[in-house]
Formats: sequence, C-alpha cells, structure tokens
Amino acid sequence: MSWTGPPQVLLERALLALGRLDSVATLLPDPHLFLYAYVRKEALLSSQIEGTQSSLSDLLLFELEEAPGVPMDDVVEVSNYVAALEHGLERLKGGFPVSNRLIREVHAKLLSRGRGSDKLPGEFRRSQNWIGGTRPGNARFVPPPQVPS
Repeated sequence: MSWTGPPQVLLERALLALGRLDSVATLLPDPHLFLYAYVRKEALLSSQIEGTQSSLSDLLLFELEEAPGVPMDDVVEVSNYVAALEHGLERLKGGFPVSNRLIREVHAKLLSRGRGSDKLPGEFRRSQNWIGGTRPGNARFVPPPQVPS
C-alpha cells in the first residue's frame, strides 16, 4: 500500500507524535504509575459526560475500599470505566482483534454494576439512539440510523 498526499501527511504527523510520546516516556520515573493515573483521569472525564460527579480522590478512596465523598453510584460508574478500559487493553495486548466481540466484552464490563446494569450489558442497541428529549420525536439530535449490512 502506498501513502501519498493528505493521508501521508497525517501518517507522518502521527508518527512524529508517537516519537515525541516515546521520548517523553523515557523521562518518567515510573511509566506504569503515569498510566495508572491517566486511565483513571480518562475514566473520570468519560463518565462526566453521563453526569457523574466523582473526582480522582473519590475514585482512589473507593479503590482503597474507603468511603468516597460522592454518591456510591457515581464512583462505581467511574470504576466500571476503568475496568472496561483495562479489560480492552489486556485483550488487545494478548492479540485479540478489534472486533464486535471485543466491543461487547468492554460494554459488559462498563455496565457490570451500578447505573445501566439493567440496560443489556454486552449487547448492541436494537433501537434508535438520540440525544436530549424523551424519545426520538422530541430529541435535540437524532443520528441517522445504521443501515444493516
């Protein structure tokens, strides 16, 4: 495969960014500690989209089996994000392909407990999705439906 034009420029930028990241990683005293904190920060940001009010200190207290300062449902949801991400990364490291099965496995971890655990964990949605409102008819945004292949 030959890369030319705009795709080649994007590939070169990506390779340059990876090189920078690799060089910065050599300066870290413990890259695993950095990744530990980064994964948790990403889980916090992702779960905030769903309305959770947890903080990094709440999550760390929860992981140490201490009482967080926010509702337990919020911190459990963030903890699920961490577990789902770590599961997906471990499967990929083990050579498992990016596939529908992997997506369903990660989704099952994400919704394994707490809010959403009754929403068919590990299954793809069978109905139309929407943002805002109580149904697609009064939603602020309804994405185009996926056409079955």
